[in-house]
Amino acid sequence: MKLASLEKGGRDGTLIVVNRELTRAVNVPQIATTLQTVLEDWHRLAPQLAKVYQALNDDNTVGFELDCNQLSAPLPRTYQWLDGSAYLPHVERVRKARGSSLPDQLLTDPLMYQGAGDSLLGPRAPLYLVDESWGLDFEAEIGVLTDDVPMGIEQIDATNHIKLLVLINDVSLRELIPSELGKGFGFVQGKPSSALSPVAVTLDELGAAWDGNKVNLPLLTDLNSRRFGQPEAGEDMQFGFPALISHAARSRKLTAGTLIGSGTVSNLDPDRGCSCLVEKRVLEIINTGQVETAYLQAGDRVRIEMRDRQGYSIFGAIDQQVEPWQS
Repeated sequence: MKLASLEKGGRDGTLIVVNRELTRAVNVPQIATTLQTVLEDWHRLAPQLAKVYQALNDDNTVGFELDCNQLSAPLPRTYQWLDGSAYLPHVERVRKARGSSLPDQLLTDPLMYQGAGDSLLGPRAPLYLVDESWGLDFEAEIGVLTDDVPMGIEQIDATNHIKLLVLINDVSLRELIPSELGKGFGFVQGKPSSALSPVAVTLDELGAAWDGNKVNLPLLTDLNSRRFGQPEAGEDMQFGFPALISHAARSRKLTAGTLIGSGTVSNLDPDRGCSCLVEKRVLEIINTGQVETAYLQAGDRVRIEMRDRQGYSIFGAIDQQVEPWQS
């Protein structure tokens, strides 16, 4: 099942069901008006939405033509947005870029920060460039949306609380982050609003690519219509999503609608490219001794997408252009 939200309908959007090919959609006010409502009452509402989804796939005259330019994020605001950093090649390269050492417990204890979940961007929303010196960067990730998760949940039980998957552009301001972390109190200014894919999908939409722990497909990132990275999301992921959920819920419950990110998808193999600019810059320093890739500039365009083994888009594409900020 694939779910999305139209921008109209207030801050939480208007829930729609989207067909498998991402070409048509239907409103479902008789079931629920927002995705948050569905996540809070998943066991009752999801089967009703699944019937609509089946009817939509069976008859291409049902509903209306989907226009991704009219979509907000599937979940336009969340009660909690927690981002892990489960891909160790990314952790190592980024920390090398800012001269930081790797934490001793890196192999056994996930890294995670709490982001700005109050305003998640739609898949076509601009990436605003406020100041070039801030180092605007994209980060291509996978995320999960949960129902209510009890405190202290074990990994073996956490999978049952994953209801939907999304793609994420976890936007970073690289040059603001070191001074914030230097204070010993985490990100705020260095992490503006993130963007989500056009649709959120249930686990069954991935078929065998979902193994109960992670997604085993390449994550594709294009910069200005050229392939920038295609790392395999199932490789080099030190902590799967159940582990990230268990980590987040160690000392508190997670409310339905919590978004948990994988962190930037990254592989040890540099030939698969990168999912963010800072990794590319670090590899350039290693290989040539100097940085060749600039951070995002006005006019740049970032596209993030995942396709199944037959080449069909699963989530639709995050497709964002950088625009100068005007207050």
